[in-house]
Amino acid sequence: MKRETLGWLVWTTILVAAFALWVWHAASTPPPVRRVVLPYSAFRDELRAGHVVRVVISGHQIEGEMSQPVRGESAEGETTTARHFVTVVPELPDPTLLPELQAHHVEVVARRASPIATTWLPTLLSLLPFALLLLIGYLLLGRTPRGGPDVLRFGRSGARMYTPETTRVTFDDVAGAEGPKAELREIVEFLKDPAKFRRLGAEIPHGVLLIGPPGTGKTLLARAVAGEAGVPFFSITGSEFVEMFVGVGASRVRDLFRQAKAHRPCIIFVDEIDAIGRQRGVAGLTGAHEEREQTLNQLLAEMDGFEPNEGIIVLAATNRPDILDPALLRPGRFDRRVVVDLPTLSEREAILKLHARGKPLASDVDLRTIARGTPGFSGADLENLLNEAALLAARAGKNRIEREDLERARDKVMMGLERRSMIISPEERRCMAYHEAGHAVVAAVLPHADPLHKVTIVPRGRALGLTQQLPAEERHLYTREYLHDKLAVLMGGRAAEELVLGTATSGAENDLKEATRLARRMVLDWGLAEELGHQALRTAPEDLYLGNGFRRPPEYGPVTAEQVDRAVRRILDEAYERARETLKTERAGLDAVAEALMEHEVLSGEEVAEILARAHAGPQDGHRAADPRVESRMRSEEPDYTTTGIRT
Repeated sequence: MKRETLGWLVWTTILVAAFALWVWHAASTPPPVRRVVLPYSAFRDELRAGHVVRVVISGHQIEGEMSQPVRGESAEGETTTARHFVTVVPELPDPTLLPELQAHHVEVVARRASPIATTWLPTLLSLLPFALLLLIGYLLLGRTPRGGPDVLRFGRSGARMYTPETTRVTFDDVAGAEGPKAELREIVEFLKDPAKFRRLGAEIPHGVLLIGPPGTGKTLLARAVAGEAGVPFFSITGSEFVEMFVGVGASRVRDLFRQAKAHRPCIIFVDEIDAIGRQRGVAGLTGAHEEREQTLNQLLAEMDGFEPNEGIIVLAATNRPDILDPALLRPGRFDRRVVVDLPTLSEREAILKLHARGKPLASDVDLRTIARGTPGFSGADLENLLNEAALLAARAGKNRIEREDLERARDKVMMGLERRSMIISPEERRCMAYHEAGHAVVAAVLPHADPLHKVTIVPRGRALGLTQQLPAEERHLYTREYLHDKLAVLMGGRAAEELVLGTATSGAENDLKEATRLARRMVLDWGLAEELGHQALRTAPEDLYLGNGFRRPPEYGPVTAEQVDRAVRRILDEAYERARETLKTERAGLDAVAEALMEHEVLSGEEVAEILARAHAGPQDGHRAADPRVESRMRSEEPDYTTTGIRT
């Protein structure tokens, strides 16, 4: 049983026992009796008159009963019937009291004096319910989960501290990211041996900002720095500072650095720092937020203010560096920026090998091929890919993860689940086959296009088909010839539909969007339009990683905008005509690939190459005419699918 659970059970038992004691006391206590308080002299008069029949002596207090009401006593205007009385014996001894009681045959009961039991115990028991309520409130406030209104710890930072014994992550657990690791090793060396740097007058950066897309391992790198250096590690997110009450965030920043100073040398890691580090006073971008600005001001003062913070290094992570306040990025605060970008081909292979440890792989699995087929995947995506493959293999009852499982897992991650239960008519199936065959044939024939990996007409997610290309090597620069071939491959599906079926469908939606986006980048960003010359017409920075920044107005006039539109139109039309001419030349191969797709549903790049080679070597029996029934159906009905085509 956990310690917290055991403690909660103990406190619950105590509360129940106390409540039961109070209920028993309330039930066992007789109803109060109305007693008349008599002066001692009046008591002696009543005794001499023979009215006292019973007394109870407790120290200097006498309680008893009389045979008739006390003379002269009344309650609320009526003659009293109460015969109980109480009086106090003077401190001076009265030796005649007991003989007189005996002479009048009064029953005498003596009790040991107990002022605590008779006076304080009933008072304490009457206050017990209020004490129970206070105790319950204290326990509930103390067990309030993080993020709730914990008023007892409202100004505390809430940062979680990890000691060297609990931080087991090192640089060996971070695959790829060789550049960022080399930058961060300097931080580790400083924390281990600061005198090595200080004797030359060098100062270690106060803060290191990790910048990169989501899932690239920024948090893992920060933990690895703490694990390598063997120092305490404070972890907190930017959103944990901000509250609805102004001043709470600044108080938490002060408390965080106060804890860090008590454990230095140490590392403070602030994840998603853009939650508190947005630019201040930018109308229309971030809006006014007094609490966030006060929190940011306090953070700036703590990092590089009047009092130095030696031995404290602040690591922070963000995927929105474009919105951070300039004061946060100046030297003396976050004066070193480490870009943790998406992994390259060799780094993806290393990440796959790292996450494949402990997973039995079949002999036909080539992680290099899987890495080639996952351009743009982050480390988190690759880990998820291997996990999905393991789930698929376990679901099929296999003892090892096979290449087929990894291929299916990649398609599932990129496109979604298979929809084999989807009912597709023969005419639509034939249209899908020719659409994907058009992509595949153009990709296989053009010299500068990426090699064809796979083509399928199995519906996945929102797409009814997929043509996938794998680059032979990692590309960092795109030539004009490569971009034009890529556009022609994107137009291959629409060109095949019009060439064979004599119509166009909505299946090219995704192809046209991707082709238009690429053509506009060629014109606006890369200066690849002949009529516009060598100029970049879009120079304002965009959101580097999330792609959801606000829209900026164009940086050119209406005349240039018309030229841009004409240039984009010309590039797309040329790509379409090139794809159409290629398919006309390879019509026999196009028909053969489409027939094979309708029969097998999935073809590899090698199988497509063999089909095209046989089509070139075999007898040519002319172009196959389009089925008039298919043409009439395509003109009269709109297919119910949304997108199909190439996904790279």
